Amino acid sequence: MLRFPLEAADLLRSRFAVSPLFEFASLVRTLATARSPQVPWVDRLVPEFTRLRTEDDVFAAILALNSRHHGPAFTSPPPKGMAQSIDDDLTAVRSTPLAQARREIRDCLARRPTGEKRVLAVLRSPAVVDRIADALDRSWRSLFAAEWLRLRAICERDVLHRSAELGRSGWAAAFGGLPRTRWRAGALEVSVAGPVRTVPLGGEGLLLVPSVFVWPGVAAFADDPWPKAIVYPARGVGALWEGPTGGGTGALGELVGRSRARLLGFLDTPTSTTALARATGLATGAVGDHMAVLRRAGLVDGTRAGRSVLYRRTALGDAVAAVASDD
Repeated sequence: MLRFPLEAADLLRSRFAVSPLFEFASLVRTLATARSPQVPWVDRLVPEFTRLRTEDDVFAAILALNSRHHGPAFTSPPPKGMAQSIDDDLTAVRSTPLAQARREIRDCLARRPTGEKRVLAVLRSPAVVDRIADALDRSWRSLFAAEWLRLRAICERDVLHRSAELGRSGWAAAFGGLPRTRWRAGALEVSVAGPVRTVPLGGEGLLLVPSVFVWPGVAAFADDPWPKAIVYPARGVGALWEGPTGGGTGALGELVGRSRARLLGFLDTPTSTTALARATGLATGAVGDHMAVLRRAGLVDGTRAGRSVLYRRTALGDAVAAVASDD
């Protein structure tokens, strides 16, 4: 078990973040080890994944390092905040000193040796850092970029919910519902294999990273180069298992329109128009227009939070959505 004591300074500096390359590495391991979560959109990625593995020597090298374990730390740099982008991650990868990259690659190969000549040629290259960064860029855009907006929206909705809980009831409530964790005696305890280990945060706080692939447990980071962090399954990750056209069918879709019915289905937690647009693939302006109609009908309500308006179903909206789910 890992025990993270949170003093007042730690609570002030604890923050949420998203990690594009961590999610990508998790997807790659899922595809490589055939641990299919039986999700249609993941199945659709298999042909492109197979092409990359066969034709791209550098991607094959990345796969060799990531397929059964966490890969080199430099290929999944720690995120700094909720605005983290794939370009931010790739910049961090490219800035890795060659000596550090070689050390981390050597450690990965010690856990899972490979004799594949094309892989070893890449990993022994003096340009290995740039080659891996370029391959991550290529494979991200061909394999994952189209899905990331929807997945990111799920993570953002989780953070909106937990931020609201934090404002209402404090950090104990914000941590509520995290699997294999508990808040006890001023510390967050994470159930992992091994003896009890207390990890001081030193006033730097805890990094909390919602994920769509870390399920059903959590991943805890207690050692460099990541800051002290917990990667946990985002609330509402069940929406990931729905196809991109899920929702909006049946009588409710006929009554209010498919797009409005889909949007209503997402509003069990407060969500911004930007997050709704990412989750559904609709234009932000179109989402705003639909929200105005649903609000006039009394199905949703909005609350201003800084520069955004967070929408949520009203009691009437909940009742309508519940009836529709039974249709």
